[in-house]
Amino acid sequence: MLAKVYGSAIIGIHAVPVTVEVNIDSGIGYHLVGLPDNAIKESNFRIAAALLNNGYRIPGKKITINMAPADLRKEGAAYDLCLTMGILIASGQLEVPRIHEYMVMGELSLDGALQPIRGALPMALKAREQGFKALILPRKNAIEASVVSGIRVYGIEHLSQLIAFFKGEETLEAMPPVSLEPHSKEEQYSPDFSEVRGQQTIKRCMEIAAAGGHNIILIGPPGSGKTMLAKRLPGILPPMSPTEVLETTKIHSVVGGNKNSGLVLQRPFRSPHHTISDVALVGGGSYPQPGEISLAHNGVLFLDELPEFKRNVLEVMRQPLEDREVTISRARFTITYPSSFMLVASMNPSPGGYFNDGKQNLQHTASEMQRYLNRISGPLLDRIDIHMEVSPVPFEELSAKEMGESSYQIRERVIKARKLQQLRFAAENGTHCNAQMNVRQIRKHCPLDKSGKALLGNAMKQLKLSARAYDRIIKVARSIADLEGNDAITEKHLAEAIQYRSLDREGWLG
Repeated sequence: MLAKVYGSAIIGIHAVPVTVEVNIDSGIGYHLVGLPDNAIKESNFRIAAALLNNGYRIPGKKITINMAPADLRKEGAAYDLCLTMGILIASGQLEVPRIHEYMVMGELSLDGALQPIRGALPMALKAREQGFKALILPRKNAIEASVVSGIRVYGIEHLSQLIAFFKGEETLEAMPPVSLEPHSKEEQYSPDFSEVRGQQTIKRCMEIAAAGGHNIILIGPPGSGKTMLAKRLPGILPPMSPTEVLETTKIHSVVGGNKNSGLVLQRPFRSPHHTISDVALVGGGSYPQPGEISLAHNGVLFLDELPEFKRNVLEVMRQPLEDREVTISRARFTITYPSSFMLVASMNPSPGGYFNDGKQNLQHTASEMQRYLNRISGPLLDRIDIHMEVSPVPFEELSAKEMGESSYQIRERVIKARKLQQLRFAAENGTHCNAQMNVRQIRKHCPLDKSGKALLGNAMKQLKLSARAYDRIIKVARSIADLEGNDAITEKHLAEAIQYRSLDREGWLG
């Protein structure tokens, strides 16, 4: 007898329909074809134990299972439930005339309990697209999948529930729609900027970076608050839109990052260690998976102690920073992962960690400090809009009782600035914030008056700023103007933006 049950494979961050065909005939044997990996090949042991522990069995006949399309590699244990239903139906132990209306996925334990799987959200989107009536999967994945409207999502905890449902002995309730709004105001703004003592100038930089989506690098000695400030940046970014929630959740779903947490409602904050490989950072592998830059999509990627990262690891970020996506090519396929993130980097000014200002016992010559800085290539620095020196917090400010501005207060100003940018770029496909502007858009949306051009020209000559700083300064000035609600970029905005290009100044190391 032949039975067909429908599941789904994950390619990149998208799902592809998979038809599990089970044929049982006279003879003895268990043949699984269709490019399954080892986890799927081992499924017969899990299935046999789960069926036996629930009053069923794998028939002692010749079982041939084909996972179509046969030339697409299938990975993971998520097909256990699909294979089990195919065996039960093909062997006559269960009758499900309308099995073609359901997509079924789940990993089995030996007792029949279901374990969470990866890629539930892409599967739900594909199931709706293919016209399935419902998607059946482990309960822990149901919240994530139920955000997709137009299809019923049934979350189950045990194989016996599904068998009873198809026998008509038990009913399953579809998961209610899930809100895409953050759960609480406290969760949105934790950790909070009010906990940071002093550092008003750096807080101002972080606000400007958030308002325009600018990449930023913080240069300062140990203990000056670089990491503390970076961790609070997601709290002042605008809330994610429903589209951003779905995009971000899809990426985390395919790597199994939200098996128990459902939707990703808060902007991601990723902070990989400096020993990370280039594949782990940008994604890839024999069977490609998203890397840290894609897991930070719509959020923040924090690279602490930037010069300590391997040079080849940092260089592979150049194209994703520019294109806001990363393409991984293999002989048989090409996968594109989105990677629109804010890069926040930090570094010490010297190998010893301190500026060469005579205040520390351990000092380095300007040439040693320059060699340390040269570990970061010019093309990478070219993609970082704001360079800011961070000084240690004085004791008076560190011990003060007064609390600073909260993330909520800063965020309100950032949201207003982003709304201005949404209106400005409404007709610009793919541009959402000032940092994403190209040269044509800079000329269109950031005109400078005569005095502004004179100020910028003088600054580039006197401070010996590099040519690459020109467009970056204008973009940052545009964000400063947006925070103040000004349509025009004035000398004041340009003057402040010029201060935020420390690494472009010749001799800044002293």
